[in-house]
Amino acid sequence: MLKENSQFNPRKCVVFFDFDNTIATCDVFDNMLLLFSRDDRWVELEKRWKSGRIGSKTCMEGQLRGMDLHKKSLDAYLPKIKLDPYFKTLYKFLQAKKVKTIVLSDNFDYILNRILKINGIKKLKVMVNKLSFTRDKVITEYPFKNKDCQVCAHCKTKNLLAKSPKGFTIIYVGDGTSDICPAKYAHLVFAKENLLRYFKDNKLDHVVFHNLKEVFNHLQRKLA
Repeated sequence: MLKENSQFNPRKCVVFFDFDNTIATCDVFDNMLLLFSRDDRWVELEKRWKSGRIGSKTCMEGQLRGMDLHKKSLDAYLPKIKLDPYFKTLYKFLQAKKVKTIVLSDNFDYILNRILKINGIKKLKVMVNKLSFTRDKVITEYPFKNKDCQVCAHCKTKNLLAKSPKGFTIIYVGDGTSDICPAKYAHLVFAKENLLRYFKDNKLDHVVFHNLKEVFNHLQRKLA
C-alpha cells in the first residue's frame, strides 16, 4: 500500500474500476432479476451464491434461464441506468493525466457497452463476460473464467495482473465480493460495502468511499 502522503507518476499507474454499484449507481443485473424473472427461483440461487455453495457463473446462468429476456426489452431498460454523477469528470481527469484505466466486471459486455455508449463514455477498456442474442435467445460466454476457481465467472485477478506492467502503481475502486481477490494486489484500494467490510475485518489498508467524487478528490492529490 502507498503511504498516506505519497504521490505517484500518473504515467506509471493503472486504475481498475468495478462497474455495478461503483460506476453505475445500482447493480444492473440484480435490477434485471426484478424486472424480467418469470418467477422467484432466482432468490434461491442468490442465497446459494451468497453462502458460497455455488459460484457466480452457475448463479447467473440459472438466473438468466429464469428470465423472460429479449433484446428489445433489454434495450428499453438500459437507458434508465444512471452512472455516478462524477464518473465522467473522474474519467476525463484520468485521460488527461494519461492514466491507464480499465473496467473489470462480472457483468456482460452487451450491457456495459450500451450503458457507456448511452452516457457518452468513449475509449474506456472493458473486460467482462459476453452476452449476445440469436433470434431472441440469450447466448453467454465466459472468456475470463479461471478453470481452477469456481467463485467468479470473470477472474478479475488474472486480468488485473496481466494488465499491470511491472513497476506500475495499481489502484482499485470497487464494492463487491468479486473485487476482494483482485483488490488484494492493489497498492491503493477505494472500498465500500462488501469490499470495505472484508478489508476492515482483515485490517487491510484502504480508503473508504461513498461516491466517485471522493475518489476524484483523493486522486487529484495523489497524482503528481
